Amino acid sequence: MKKILVANRGEIALRVMQTIRKMGIKTVAIFSEADRNAPHVKFADEAVCVGKAPSNESYLLGDKIIEICKTLDVDGIHPGYGFLSENANFAEKVEDSGITFIGPKSHAIRVMGDKLSAKETVKTYDIPMVPGIDEALTDVVKAKKIAEDIGYPILIKASAGGGGKGMRVVEVESKLEEQMKRAISEAESAFGNGAVFIEKYVGSPRHIEIQVLADTHGNVVHLFERECSIQRRHQKVVEEAPSVILTDEIRHKMGQAAIDVAKSCDYVGAGTVEFLMDENKNFYFLEMNTRLQVEHPVTELITGVDLVEQQIKIARGEYLEFEQKDLKIQGHALELRVYAEDPTDDFLPSVGTLSRYRKPEGLGIRVDDGFEEGMEIPIYYDPMLSKLITYGKNREAALQLMLEAIDHYEVEGAATTLPFGKFVFEHEAFRSGDFDTHFVKNHYTPEILENKAKDEAYLAALMAMKQYQKDQKKLRLPEINSESK
Repeated sequence: MKKILVANRGEIALRVMQTIRKMGIKTVAIFSEADRNAPHVKFADEAVCVGKAPSNESYLLGDKIIEICKTLDVDGIHPGYGFLSENANFAEKVEDSGITFIGPKSHAIRVMGDKLSAKETVKTYDIPMVPGIDEALTDVVKAKKIAEDIGYPILIKASAGGGGKGMRVVEVESKLEEQMKRAISEAESAFGNGAVFIEKYVGSPRHIEIQVLADTHGNVVHLFERECSIQRRHQKVVEEAPSVILTDEIRHKMGQAAIDVAKSCDYVGAGTVEFLMDENKNFYFLEMNTRLQVEHPVTELITGVDLVEQQIKIARGEYLEFEQKDLKIQGHALELRVYAEDPTDDFLPSVGTLSRYRKPEGLGIRVDDGFEEGMEIPIYYDPMLSKLITYGKNREAALQLMLEAIDHYEVEGAATTLPFGKFVFEHEAFRSGDFDTHFVKNHYTPEILENKAKDEAYLAALMAMKQYQKDQKKLRLPEINSESK
């Protein structure tokens, strides 16, 4: 490959292009009118405006992106994550055009993009599943019978998509019909597919995922796990690698299960197999994300493997450079997604102009972002400003460095999740490892941050007053003139 187009924007486009350039390959950026002056556009060797600000008029225009590639003699397309990254039709069109799609084949994306077909596909490998029914439901009577068989509470889930949309927990039968209608409606609105299914609700779940790499020659390895249980609205905010609760035995079993999932759909490239783990450390297959994950940096730091580089090499038909026995966990990494959201107002998006934007720096600190001071945060896209990642020789060192990095991360012009991140990393439940996906519900309220901000403001005012009084005292001291010496 001599030239790769990155079909994305922001921090992931910039991060992918950094590796592409490191490999001596030319880069092409696409951008919407809202992103004309974005860092990923400036970084690329070539850049083309793909359309207006809304994503359905720019970054989601697959046919237009392919035409740009043909015009510029592009060899490969890297989709990043989000947008077209898990669009099987787009991947298929790229394949048919003779351009290399840097990701799995369209078949794997299609099979794993639907939770029901994914479950059906992995059955032959005897992968552990959450008890439930693996078929789409619209009949409330049938749903009640299934729920009665597996026992309440149950979880209604959308077959297509994710991010918590089309998902409802039902504690009692009397709520089932209402919640099922809401889940179907939400799934139709979000994914154009109202299919839902039912499974047993795991009460104190941990969300643990396994990174896999597979080449075109049948070789598959896993790169250990990521702990992703700190979430808001079923979406991840904090991730770490490795997990504090996995034993070597469980890690091996989960890793092998992830490899089997990849084999079940003839997977190629980098992918992530997601599992739910209950309080007894039983794990269950959730789904497979057929792309690079937002949280991939923590895996890179503990393994020393550049996942984007591996994606490109695999897409070029190269063999994996290592076997499972060559991979080792070294140190510990943490990641905080820095969203332009107000954690004191139900994490609602907080758009504005970044009047001040200064990133922390230092050994063990990594910031993946796509913003600069003075930039406006567009309302059209995901509100993530950056990913703040720290690495240390152990979890305690990574935690301490993370807290210091948060303190040195200066953002003015929009509210961010930085204060929430600090709350998480200082909380005893997180520090002890005794937490699950209900961390926010069980431990966090907006008032906690508001009161802390008041306390800090009071302390700052008190220190300022003391300094002022000290300065005034110095000024009042009588001067000794030269005659009295």
